[in-house]
Amino acid sequence: MSSVLSADPVLQQVDRSFEDSLGRLCDLLRIPSVSTDPAYKGDVRRAADWLVRELSGLGFDASVRETAGHPAVVAHHPGPGGASDDGDVPHILYYGHYDVQPAEPLELWNSPPFEPAIVEAEHGRRIVARGAVDDKGQVMTFIEAFRAWHAVHGTLPIRVTVLLEGEEETGSPNLLPFLKANAEELKADVCVITDTNAWNIDTPAITTRLRGLLYVEATLHGPSHDLHSGMFGGAVLNPINALTRILGQIHDENGRVRFPGFYDDVAEPTDEEKAMWHDLGFDEGAFLAGVGLTTPAGEAGRSALERLWSRPTCDINGIWGGYTGEGSKTVIASKASAKLSCRLVPAQDPEKILAGIKSFLEERTPADGRWEIKVFGRSPGVQVPTDSPYLRAAMAGLGDVFANKPALVGSGGSIPVGGYIRQALGFDSIFVGFGLEDDRIHSPNEKFEVKCLHNGIRSHAAMLARFAAL
Repeated sequence: MSSVLSADPVLQQVDRSFEDSLGRLCDLLRIPSVSTDPAYKGDVRRAADWLVRELSGLGFDASVRETAGHPAVVAHHPGPGGASDDGDVPHILYYGHYDVQPAEPLELWNSPPFEPAIVEAEHGRRIVARGAVDDKGQVMTFIEAFRAWHAVHGTLPIRVTVLLEGEEETGSPNLLPFLKANAEELKADVCVITDTNAWNIDTPAITTRLRGLLYVEATLHGPSHDLHSGMFGGAVLNPINALTRILGQIHDENGRVRFPGFYDDVAEPTDEEKAMWHDLGFDEGAFLAGVGLTTPAGEAGRSALERLWSRPTCDINGIWGGYTGEGSKTVIASKASAKLSCRLVPAQDPEKILAGIKSFLEERTPADGRWEIKVFGRSPGVQVPTDSPYLRAAMAGLGDVFANKPALVGSGGSIPVGGYIRQALGFDSIFVGFGLEDDRIHSPNEKFEVKCLHNGIRSHAAMLARFAAL
């Protein structure tokens, strides 16, 4: 690679200008871009406009794009050949999201959620604010890497397209249609997604498998209206009694899910994967202690990382019915409801799993009962090929910054965009992020370690050079 596009002076620029990078992140964090609350609609757009201005100043052709909901941001950089470049260098799509979760409950924050606080902690300084790590801080790791390349070389070493979503925290309802409608424009060699964690603060990670998600609400209807439990109790269907009895049958004595066909398409991790996960030295005791527990749970005969990364699950996330206010009200409720989330592994079809859930419930429908099923989200699991030259280049770039070798890990969480990009655009993604397990995403006092922000910017700067060398 030509010295004109060397990464070394870029890394030096990242270090020199880091305090300015931190300040720009704080500016973005002050915009309360809460996508779930209509009251913040104007702030969501303001955040999109802010990002367009920043990217435009770095040589990108950037614009706000309308969707049926909140807007997306799309930006293109032609790379070192300018507009005349016809594909001689790699073309990378970078994805992130600029919307954030609501900050409530506000009383649990140690500082105002949209007034970033820089505080001293175990690993040095940390940024505390809503969106600090999910995902504004992570988005700024690659934008600030672009800035450093632009400052040193006046260009980027590869072609880059940026897609920033404004609806990730509401389930990305308009993302797949947007990808399909703009597939030609968003075409690239691979997508880099920065919305995951490092293994620890000193060890970077690339996430090679994520679970998908099927999220449903099941309501069992019974009597036409609430009934007096003295006058009717013991003589009529009680939907709460029936629902809890049915929910208690979802798992068998070994923790396996009993929906028909649930495990049909589940592949076992390879011996190589199991050995790799074992060598990570995961401390299950510390993992449990961090949430106030001591005893492992879940599918019997599996390690914690197997359960989290390679096995599907079903969890009851909420259950309600009847009177739940202060004091007493003795009623038999006319209906009872529960929310269920299934985390799915690659190759499981959310539609097939949904059919299994419906079959399971219908087989257990009590006399005079009827089901109402609502589906709030469905996305497939994702497995990333580990033999990709782009993944190897990303690992090399991380190796240029960190002393510890990058880990290839799984994730129990779900990031629908990876599956959507494969479905709509036809190429794979590389999930490389710099968050930590204790960053309190979606919770009060969300934070991002300043060291992680700095290492993230340096890593993206180094990865750009490694991609260019392919």
